[in-house]
Amino acid sequence: MTIARSQFRLSLLLSAFALRIVAGSTAAAADEQQILRGPWVPQDSHQIDWQKLPRLHVRHTIVSDAKPQSRVHQHNYLAHYADQFYLMWSDGPGVEDRVGQRVSFATSSDGHHWSAPRFLTPEPPDSGPGSAWYGTRSEQGMRWISRGFWHREGQLLALCTLDEAAGFFGPSLALHAFQLQTADNRWVNSGIVAENAINNFPPQRTADGQWMMSRRKWDYRTSGVDFLRGGVSSISSWQSSPVHGSNSELSAEEPFWWIAEDGTLVALFRDNRRSRFLYRSVSRDHGTSWTLPVRTNFPDATSKLFGLRLSNGLYVLISNSNPLQRDPLTIAISSDGLTFGRLAWLVGDRHVDYPHAIEHDGNLFVAFAGAKQTVEVLSLPVADLISLKMPPSVLK
Repeated sequence: MTIARSQFRLSLLLSAFALRIVAGSTAAAADEQQILRGPWVPQDSHQIDWQKLPRLHVRHTIVSDAKPQSRVHQHNYLAHYADQFYLMWSDGPGVEDRVGQRVSFATSSDGHHWSAPRFLTPEPPDSGPGSAWYGTRSEQGMRWISRGFWHREGQLLALCTLDEAAGFFGPSLALHAFQLQTADNRWVNSGIVAENAINNFPPQRTADGQWMMSRRKWDYRTSGVDFLRGGVSSISSWQSSPVHGSNSELSAEEPFWWIAEDGTLVALFRDNRRSRFLYRSVSRDHGTSWTLPVRTNFPDATSKLFGLRLSNGLYVLISNSNPLQRDPLTIAISSDGLTFGRLAWLVGDRHVDYPHAIEHDGNLFVAFAGAKQTVEVLSLPVADLISLKMPPSVLK
């Protein structure tokens, strides 16, 4: 009888211990999902009144306007190199990414006054204005897509993909590099960086010295998202690491990553299943393996996002955080790259999307598209981000 009672008590203790472990794991999982934090954050972050967000004073420039020609301007990327700003974007007929699309670029000495656009890439093969497929969505024609500037070994490379223009993406998908010739601002094709790959942003260094960038294959909707590591011995030497669950836990699109203050690699994903929240995965081995993506409480309009760590240590995340529409572009501020305590309005009251940003000489420069037809740049002092304060409530 005594033995039976002891076994019963032990069973109760073990059950209670197991429940505490489960409760702790659940609390940890919930805590991991709450990346937008602060007394001003509603329990349901979709209930934020975006008009109540603090607004930053910015300087604004329209670099190129494609509306008069009924063309598309999209996929904007900035760089500063050899005392000049460079800006590249996808430039094509009609709606984005159709047959005949090329990549254009402009330059500036100050980030505010820009040169007239010039083409960076040649016409896609057999797909120029004289092609029967020009301006259509067809596997018979090709298109270039802007993919960003890569600062590598003192050189500036422009990355662009080439593939069939029927959908997203074609089976011949490949990422190409063009090297800048500073004497005449001309770009020379340096060859293929990666077959069957489209990155979202150019490579960054990880702590182990490797370059890393995201990779979507032409069948990424079923195969999921990867990260490419390498790029050291040559621009085309890479190893691919999958993000398991990126095609089951969500429909991962347009990945972004950075290195958090504690050294963790943090990846954020747009969810094309329209949960209208960002998903997050982390890596603690320099991007070789990734955790299963989890849904966060950070709202999202199902659009492209970008972030960077500033020279003062702050992290900024620029996105369309209004879940209902791509309006406005907002900027979230984090001290550790893991959670965000402040959120401000950058530009809006219209369709604005696809941001990219760089820091230069104490200012943050942000390139974005207006209704996919204008290339625009805004700038603001980094000091304004340090002093930004949130109101007590932004609830609708």
